[in-house]
Amino acid sequence: MAVLSVADVLAMPVLRRARPEVVAGARGLGRHVRWIHAAELADIAPLLRGGDLLLSTGIALPDTAGDLELFATSLADSEAAGLVIELGRRWDAIPPSLAAACERLGLPLVALSREVRFAAVTQAVGERIVDEQLAELREAQRVHDTFTELSIAEAGPGEILAAVQRLSGAAVVLESDQHQVLDYRSGPEDIAAVLANWESRSRSVQLDRRTTWDEKYGWLITRVGKRDRGWGRLVVQAESPPSEGMIAMAERAAAALALHRLHDRHRDSLVRRTHHELLIGLLADPTSADVLQRCELAGLPTAKRQFVGLTLRPQIGAGTMSGSFLDDLIAATVHAVHELRVPALVCEVDRDVRALLSFPSSANTGRPIDDLAAKVQRRYPVNIGAGRAVARTSEIDRTLREAQHVVQSVRPGAGDRLVHRLEDVHLRGLLTMLADDDRLRMFAVRELTALREYDDQNGSGLVDTLWALVNHPTSKSDAAASLHISRPVFYDRLAKIERLLGVDLNDPEIRVSVHVALIADQVLRDQIL
Repeated sequence: MAVLSVADVLAMPVLRRARPEVVAGARGLGRHVRWIHAAELADIAPLLRGGDLLLSTGIALPDTAGDLELFATSLADSEAAGLVIELGRRWDAIPPSLAAACERLGLPLVALSREVRFAAVTQAVGERIVDEQLAELREAQRVHDTFTELSIAEAGPGEILAAVQRLSGAAVVLESDQHQVLDYRSGPEDIAAVLANWESRSRSVQLDRRTTWDEKYGWLITRVGKRDRGWGRLVVQAESPPSEGMIAMAERAAAALALHRLHDRHRDSLVRRTHHELLIGLLADPTSADVLQRCELAGLPTAKRQFVGLTLRPQIGAGTMSGSFLDDLIAATVHAVHELRVPALVCEVDRDVRALLSFPSSANTGRPIDDLAAKVQRRYPVNIGAGRAVARTSEIDRTLREAQHVVQSVRPGAGDRLVHRLEDVHLRGLLTMLADDDRLRMFAVRELTALREYDDQNGSGLVDTLWALVNHPTSKSDAAASLHISRPVFYDRLAKIERLLGVDLNDPEIRVSVHVALIADQVLRDQIL
């Protein structure tokens, strides 16, 4: 329904020329005018609908004070928008009894001191109402088309929120059922003021029905999802009572968000997506005030905290690289941090599970991280790398990158540690950092190509022999035993290696060189995998 108030009608030129004066019931000037009628019947009230504005000259109205009060009461009972009386034909001034009754009832009573053509007033007001109704219908169609297109395109929450912001011109916030901000779009006001102390303010607003307007905060709130299984709320900034069109828009947006979630096979995908965006944002610029504020709203405290980055990489094996395995691993990691009561961001990035943990500034971070690793590794074969704890938000990217670097440097089959840290990776860590350098690749090729070509032609296992030598530097017997061959066969293979490479394997520098080449070759091959 178009929103046109009694005050709006009185401000129209056709009535301004008649010099309208509000005699009583000024508090009702905000009443909506549904239509306008001209009539001279004392018993007109039963023929009126709620929101109708009555024009009259007063000719047929009662004479006595009591009857005038009954007339005013009948109009109020019919929920009329108000009464406009043209003076001069019946009265030169509004009867005090009628004014007193209208004031008591809050019914706007307006006196026109100049003659006006009621037909012209009816036409002008009617056209204005129709125009506003048409505008509202066009806006409703626009909203319908917008969200229909978004639903067909399976648009994500970001696109839906952007559409709400564009249609309403106001800030819009999507929160979880735990009142944590999942995403938002700014309005004309400073978004920091809108989001300040969000969680506690949001918890204070109860949603007894699907949609409500909270006057205290100026929020239009609608539930996302079914009443018994709602997973969040959509909040649109609305300082004044929202129109029916705005309410419909918010509900259409909530329906689109619910439909997107229904189509998404991951129950917690929206939270994961939020965490993913935040981690990527922190890696790109950990000093971004907007990203840090979003972290706070997502439940990761950043003030006076220390941070540790983690990377959990599935060990290569049956089923560990499947999508379902990564889903289960993320769920297990989230469950572990919740059990340990450690705020964290957890998501998948390039087939690894990445996490950022936030601890109090005075906390010992080692034990909780080991406990987390133990909980996860009881069920899933993973290598876990941890970055060093950092005390400044500007260094968050460093601990995240260190964790990734550590897990990339873990040698195959290394299962002797719950968590691998920077101090555990040594030379392999350095070579992992240099893996993109062509000079390292050229070094490994130069040192080992002759052996690999010989192995490919003869199936001799010379590269494995060299690995056994460097892994057992103090005992050739142990080296031979690790290959399940005799010492004479082992010595014969070492002699072939020396001839092919033109080196003396008893030279300490040569041993270091081939050892580095073997590790570099392994690191480079792992990068390809």
